[in-house]
Amino acid sequence: MTTKFNDAFLDQLGSSPEVVAILEDTAEQIAARARGTAEVDTGAYRSGIIVRTRQAAHRTVVEVAATDEKSMLIESFTGNLARAAGSVSHG
Repeated sequence: MTTKFNDAFLDQLGSSPEVVAILEDTAEQIAARARGTAEVDTGAYRSGIIVRTRQAAHRTVVEVAATDEKSMLIESFTGNLARAAGSVSHG
């Protein structure tokens, strides 16, 4: 038996205002937690933690990103964003 998904429905659901609002709220919580636990030297890493929303082929994508040029190095040592993501309730 083969399962056929209703792709049009899933595309609509993935970009619905209700789903996007939940994703944005969760991402803002993660970003706030990451900013709150970020180690601060110059403050550039902390202030570079942002939430961005973009439209992909079949859904809206909401992501938390660290945009400072040193972010990859800082993350490799601290895991700050990963810990922040794990600490926020998603439901």
